[in-house]
This record gives sequence, structure tokens and C-alpha cells, in this order.
Amino acid sequence: MSCRLLGFNSALGVSLNYMMHDSSERDCVTGIYSQEVDLKGLVLFNNCERNLIRSIMDRGRRLNKVIANKNSKIYRDLKDIMREHTLSFLPAKSLFRFKGVCRDWKLQISTPFFAHNQSNSFHNCSGFFCQSFSSPPSFISLDQNSYGVPDPSLLFLPEPVYIRSSSNGLLCCQSRTDDKAYYICNPVTKQWKKLPKPNADHGSNPALVLIFEPSILNFVAEYKLICAFSSADFESAIEFEIYNSTEGSWRIFGEIYFGAEELKPRSGVHVNGIIYWLFDSGGIVLFDLSMQRSQRLYGHNNGCLGVMNGKLSLVTVYNQTLTVSVLSNTYTNTMALNSRVKAWDTKLSVNINNRLELSGVPTFGPAYDQRPVLYASGDLIVIRGERGLYSFNMKTQEFVGLRAEADHDDHDMVFIGYVNSLVDI
Repeated sequence: MSCRLLGFNSALGVSLNYMMHDSSERDCVTGIYSQEVDLKGLVLFNNCERNLIRSIMDRGRRLNKVIANKNSKIYRDLKDIMREHTLSFLPAKSLFRFKGVCRDWKLQISTPFFAHNQSNSFHNCSGFFCQSFSSPPSFISLDQNSYGVPDPSLLFLPEPVYIRSSSNGLLCCQSRTDDKAYYICNPVTKQWKKLPKPNADHGSNPALVLIFEPSILNFVAEYKLICAFSSADFESAIEFEIYNSTEGSWRIFGEIYFGAEELKPRSGVHVNGIIYWLFDSGGIVLFDLSMQRSQRLYGHNNGCLGVMNGKLSLVTVYNQTLTVSVLSNTYTNTMALNSRVKAWDTKLSVNINNRLELSGVPTFGPAYDQRPVLYASGDLIVIRGERGLYSFNMKTQEFVGLRAEADHDDHDMVFIGYVNSLVDI
């Protein structure tokens, strides 16, 4: 073939199955695929890429009433089929590797239009940025072959920074100097933008949430940065300020939450237009962006907020039990005193040490019984154990140890999930 193939024996069957509709075409596909398996010297896709390809294959096996023209796409070059139907679903590190397949692939992956499509197609958590107070950032990859960034320390930025928040491939960082300037960057492409100075003083450790929701209609990344900060005019009160990339400016909301306590700076999550933060002493404060109203919810102070199936989740570890709860009613504090309506539904409760033993991972000691959960979103949960960091898959209910260069026992360590995206700033 005109293209130097890397790992096509899995991907070929996927792309063709995805397009064929009748049995004769599938028989032809089977023949081509069988021949491709016998080729020597091909490099297989890694596990992450193979799983993605299998999911596309499953979609291709669904019945379709459309009758395809036998003389059309089945005879197209394999490289064109792969380029159009598979590449945009892969993470950035894999795509940089696949630039070496051939000139056509390199040109395709390097276009802004492809980067736009990939940022809309790939949303899996790829790893975690870790940073302590006195050290530069490092990156823990969930798959070394598929996920990664060229400069985990973010040295491409004009000054040393703290990582504050992340959203769909973009990072929000803050200068470590007295200037405290905010930067939005993509660590894959090393693109960055410095934001204008906020109207209010956000403090030395601001509670920030970055919101970037890719849209197929927006070719320029549109994002928002929201900060909950202590009011300078009222005691025990929280105010809210937002930066909008489309406007290029900051704005302070008129809403003020009274009776506030200290917020956990990196606990904030965004769910369906509402932002939630944890208080240090327990409980949750929410801010509705459309209504511009704040409210308090109650939850465990050692928990971790996340998003599961489009709903706010709270994951806690207590008495060696991992509990996953999902918010079902945000208005329980306005109901009658004897109301049986619950704010949270328990979705999962497992004994950590039992699961660790089944997974062949060292168990927790008593000192780690109530350590906070570091990350919880989708089907992935990360907790700190006695001998390292562990990821827990809610579907398989198995623990896996994570490799980490950072000191996992550092309680001041920032731990932020990241999506390996080509999004253009």
C-alpha cells in the first residue's frame, strides 16, 4: 500500500464494519481483514486505542436499513477510511505518534479543522496533573502509550505557575509571583493566553472553576472562569466573579452568600450550569449561573465532588468503605422538617480492603481510613492509599495502582484530572 501501516490489523476491520451494510460487503471485509492480519512487522494499537476501536465496531454492527453502493466506499484506500472515521476519536499523544504513518495522515492531523473535531470527539480522562506547594507540576498518565503531554512542568509559560483548574483539555494556571496573573493553556499544543486582571482580590488560593464545553459550531474555544472569593465588604460572606472569553473581561455578580465558611479551593465542579464547592467544615455551596443565585447543601467534609451521568456526585471514604452518592434533590433544605425526601441517593458502597485484595493491590492501613478522595468523575475514582495512589473503576469495581513521580503522601498536593485534547485556544 502507499501508506506505511502501523497497527491496521485491528483498525481495518473496525472502519470497514462501520461503513458496510449488507452481508456481501461484510464477506469482502472479512477477506481483506484476514489478509491484513497475516502481514508481518505491524505495530499493534495499545489497549486504550484498541478499546476505542472496539466501541466503534460495536456501533458499526447495528442494523441499518440504508443500502450501500457496492462500488463506492469499499474500494477506497484504507488510509482514507481510517482518517475519516477513526482518528478524531483518539487522544492527542496517539495522534502525534500517528503523524509518522504517512504524509496524508500528518497533514490531516495538523489541520485546525481536525483539532476542532478531535476536541469534540474525545472527552475521556487521560491522567492527572499533580503539584505541591514548592514543586513544579508533574503528570500521571492513565496509559503511558496513549496519554501524555510534552512538557508536564509547563515551562512553556512565561513564569512559574500553580495549576488551579482544568476542563476538557484546557488548564487554568495562576502565577506564583505577586502579580497572581491567570493563564489559560493547552499543555499539548503549548498555546496559552494571559487573562486580564480581575476586578476583585481573589486571595492567595482562589476557589476557581474553569468551564470549557466544546461545540461543533464554535471553531474558537469559548470558556468561562468562575471564582468564589471572600467578600471585602461583608464578614463571613462569599462573592462570585466570572471571566467570559467571548467578552474578554471580568464581571462581579450581585449575589452574595452570607454565613460562609472557608472553601476548599480545588473542590469546585460544574454540572449543567451550576457550580458546586465544598466547605472545609462540611457542606456544599452552589451558584447557579443562569439564575445568579447561591444556596447551601449538606455533605461529608472528606468527600470529593464529581460528575457522573450528568449529575453531581459525592464520593467519600469512611470506616474503610467507599461510598458514591448522587444528588437527587437540591431543594431538601426548603421542605418540611419531617419530609422523607433525600438530597442524595447512594449508588455504590464497597469495602476498600476487600476490593484491594481481590485486585492484588496492597490494602489500606488504619491511618488511611479517612483520607480524602482525590478525584471522582464518570466511572473513575482515585484515592490515596498507604503505599501510593489507586484508581477504582466503577464498572469493573477493580483497583489499579497508579505510577506517580510526585509524593503521594503530600496532603497539600494538587490533583487535577485532564483530557488529552488538541483544542485550539
